[in-house]
Amino acid sequence: MKLSEKVLNSFKELKSVYALTAVAMLLAIRIIVGIFANATMPMFGNLLKLSLNFLPIAVTAALFGPVSAALVGGLGDILSFFINPASGGSYFPGFTLNGILTGIIFGLFLYKNNINLKSVLISQAINAVFVEVLLSGYWLYFIYGAGKGDSFMFYLWTRIISEGIKFVPTALLIFVVCKALGKVKIKR
Repeated sequence: MKLSEKVLNSFKELKSVYALTAVAMLLAIRIIVGIFANATMPMFGNLLKLSLNFLPIAVTAALFGPVSAALVGGLGDILSFFINPASGGSYFPGFTLNGILTGIIFGLFLYKNNINLKSVLISQAINAVFVEVLLSGYWLYFIYGAGKGDSFMFYLWTRIISEGIKFVPTALLIFVVCKALGKVKIKR
């Protein structure tokens, strides 16, 4: 299936009451995960954060495509902050963009595909390099380092190490959960 067809089909999914309800529940899970399932590693300051935020986004991407997953990624970031602003410092729209892009990337690779380890690894690699390393590295540099004269390379290397640690567990978790959900038969 072409990428443009995936996006169009993903838009069409949102016409279904079933899809809207399921996406809303996945958004609620994303918000809860965004508030409660986070851990910042103290030895790295604010630069290494372990979270399960990616999982509801990836599940939404596999089931309903890039449009719904982008909504869950973006709205999940915004709503989890506004529901509990103490959990993540001040709001920064760059991380909302990261959530949207993560949803699009996973949606383009996982939607309407037979979920296999190769598609999960490719989508996770693209997301890790472009969103989690480059964009997040830049956002962290912009927030914490630019005014203090810190080097962008410091933030970039911190993100590379962080994603290197999280890459395999993240990809395996996405694969196992999406594969299991693919076996569930739901009447629409």
